[in-house]
Amino acid sequence: MNKKIGFVGCGNMGQAMIQGMMNSGTVKENQISATALTDETIDFVAEEYGINITDDNKQLARESDVLFLAVKPYVYQGVIQEIRSEVPEDTVIVTVAAGITLQSIHEAFGFNVKVIRSMPNTPSLVGEGMSVLCPNDFVTEEELAEVMEIFQSFGEAEVIEEKLMDAVPAISGSSPAFVYMFIEAMADTAVQQGFPRDKAYKLAAQAVQGAAKMVKETGKHPAQLKDEVCTPGGTTIAGVTSLEQSGLRNSVIQAMTACTNKAKELSSKKS
Repeated sequence: MNKKIGFVGCGNMGQAMIQGMMNSGTVKENQISATALTDETIDFVAEEYGINITDDNKQLARESDVLFLAVKPYVYQGVIQEIRSEVPEDTVIVTVAAGITLQSIHEAFGFNVKVIRSMPNTPSLVGEGMSVLCPNDFVTEEELAEVMEIFQSFGEAEVIEEKLMDAVPAISGSSPAFVYMFIEAMADTAVQQGFPRDKAYKLAAQAVQGAAKMVKETGKHPAQLKDEVCTPGGTTIAGVTSLEQSGLRNSVIQAMTACTNKAKELSSKKS
């Protein structure tokens, strides 16, 4: 890909995306530039990834073909006010934050700008990201395909309608944190039973990875796959019964609903 890619902000999510796309070979380090607020982050990113990183958002905006706004939601208005007069008309802006609507970005810039709303996740760092994109009407099919290529370089990507975007953090954006908690709980129990912690994490993580791959590759309903593990009168059905009694499903639903409600709250504030 022969594009100059810029990141306004280079925190955990930005670094995960940068590392993922570099690992895939889709872009080279000399094609990526970024900005950060602190000298500590600038020094770390420059050494870790070998990209050009400064604190000059205006220069970055002028020189980027695809410009990722990878900052916290509350910073968006200030960043856009800083760069709005520097962004070339053919640059594609990609937002990377929950609750930032296409309308709010258009209003902040004050003119017709090409915007793609996105929600990636941190497994992008290891090439297993799940990203969701939503373009505005000014983004061409070719431009969308180019940005999709970037996201697919570090995982999978889907395009959806904007009305569904507030549900994305719960299902793929924030949910890795829920999975990490599940893995940690399984590993802690294994340690309680005498397992070394490193082996406990390996077994638990691989079990989760394998189960996810079964869902994706077999096409079977998760309930069917669960039933296939549950031998009558066996250990698995005993564990499943305990999880049902403890309200696992309800806890997950409550967590995802809380996540979605927060995303809707952020969207309403930015609309």
